[in-house]
Amino acid sequence: MGMSGLKLLKYVLFFFNLLFWFCGCCILGFGIYLLIHNNLWLLPFLPLGNVLVIVGSIIMVVAFLGCMGSIKENKCLLMSFFILLLIILLAEVTLAILLFVYEQKLNKYVSESLTTSIQKYSSDNSTREMWDSIQSLLQCCGVNGTSDWNGHPPASCPQGPQVQGCYAKAKQWFHSNFLHVGIITICVCVIQVLGMSFALTLNCQIDKTSQALGL
Repeated sequence: MGMSGLKLLKYVLFFFNLLFWFCGCCILGFGIYLLIHNNLWLLPFLPLGNVLVIVGSIIMVVAFLGCMGSIKENKCLLMSFFILLLIILLAEVTLAILLFVYEQKLNKYVSESLTTSIQKYSSDNSTREMWDSIQSLLQCCGVNGTSDWNGHPPASCPQGPQVQGCYAKAKQWFHSNFLHVGIITICVCVIQVLGMSFALTLNCQIDKTSQALGL
C-alpha cells in the first residue's frame, strides 16, 4: 500500500470515528435529558438515562482515540483504540452468552424485583417514577395485571378488563422485535470489527512507511 492508500485509510478511519463521536454526543445528551426531565427504566435497578450516559461516554472516548490516532498517525492511540474495541466486543459476546445461559434465572429475578418494588410505590419517589414511566410507555399495569395493586391501581395504569401485566408485555415486545434487535446487534459487531481492522491495518502501514523512509 502506497502513500495514497495510507492517506485514504487514515481519512476513512477518521471520518468513521468522527461520525460515531457525534453519535456518542447525541446519546449522552439524550441520556442527560432523560435524567433531568423524565427518566425511563429498563429494569427496576437500571434507569435508561444512566445507561445512555454510560454508553454515550464510552462511544465518545473510543471514537476520540480513533480520530486522533488516525489523523495524527499515532500508533499508541491507534492500539489503545484497537484494544478498547476488542474489550468492548468481548464484553458484548460474554454478556450475550450469560444472558442465554441464565435466561430463566434473570427472568425470575426481574419478576421478583418488580413485584417487590410495587410495595415501595407510595413511599419511594424513584420507584413511583419507574412504575409510572413503564406503565405509560408499555400501556400495561402491574407485574402480572391490575390485581398486583390490590384494587388500587395508580393513574398511570390504563383502564380496561384486558390490560396486560408489564412483565408479559415487555417479553412480548422483545419477542416481536427480536429480529430487529438481532440485526442491530450484528451490525454493531461488524462495525466494531471493521474499526479494529482499519486501526490494525493503519498501524502496520505506518510501520512500513516509516521503514521505507528510513525513519
